[in-house]
Amino acid sequence: MTFLLQMIVTGIVVGSVYALVALGFVLIYKSSDAINFAQGEFLLIGTYVCLTLITAYNIPFVAALLIALMFSAVLGFVIERIVLRPFIGEPVISMIMATIGLSSVLAGIVHIIWGHETRVFPKIFSEKPVNLGEIVIAPVYLWSLLIVVVMLVIFTLFFKYSKLGIAMRATADDQQAAMSMGISVKMIFAVAWAIAAIVSAVGGILLGNINGVNASLSAIGLKVLPVAILGGLDSIPGAIIGGLIIGILESLTGGYLDPLVGGGLKEVMPFVILVFILMFKPYGLFGKKEIERV
Repeated sequence: MTFLLQMIVTGIVVGSVYALVALGFVLIYKSSDAINFAQGEFLLIGTYVCLTLITAYNIPFVAALLIALMFSAVLGFVIERIVLRPFIGEPVISMIMATIGLSSVLAGIVHIIWGHETRVFPKIFSEKPVNLGEIVIAPVYLWSLLIVVVMLVIFTLFFKYSKLGIAMRATADDQQAAMSMGISVKMIFAVAWAIAAIVSAVGGILLGNINGVNASLSAIGLKVLPVAILGGLDSIPGAIIGGLIIGILESLTGGYLDPLVGGGLKEVMPFVILVFILMFKPYGLFGKKEIERV
């Protein structure tokens, strides 16, 4: 029972980070009906920027984190303006292919600047484990969970009460109606990409503190896609719940099934779930069904 609870706690922490990164997928899909396959590279670049500021310039972690988030926001804004804005009004597949090409370009830039070696963050969080009964939790896991919860609460309040957040929700519901009310849809697209880059950077920095940083970290972007689809590509609460479900199932698979098959099943499990979701509930748990009448 203790091992089971340990796996569930680990799954909740990792799943919460997945949920944060999945929020970027949801925002971009809600605003432009496109899936951003460069999400993993946003995650990787933001993480490397934060790590470089800490190790090369001795900037404190909190300051480096804020600078990395500002950099990520500007990166997302600029990429939307230069690369993706010309595809507005074009078929969605064109924008999707553009994000795939963008992913390759950003990955190449990362390899040129930072190489392929695994790097680790300096000791930022205490190494003294926290005991919750018989469950032992590393402080980095608790801090990661706390940061993710705070970020999700901030974005929930932002979308519900701020003028910009309400404008983004209106644009997601009906772009034509939003434009008729004087909302700049192009600006909303840019803000969505900036926020997507920010949440990806936060997720990458937290995961980097847990597992280290190398080019393979960008694969988290693709792994998080099943999270967004499970919850519903147009549902922010769905992204949170989907992240927790995928994180827990992945952790349980790694703890119970990987030893039986020699490993590797943990990495495949999110995509197995993705296949089943697309077969039986293609709009996800909380996604809106689209019905076209001819």
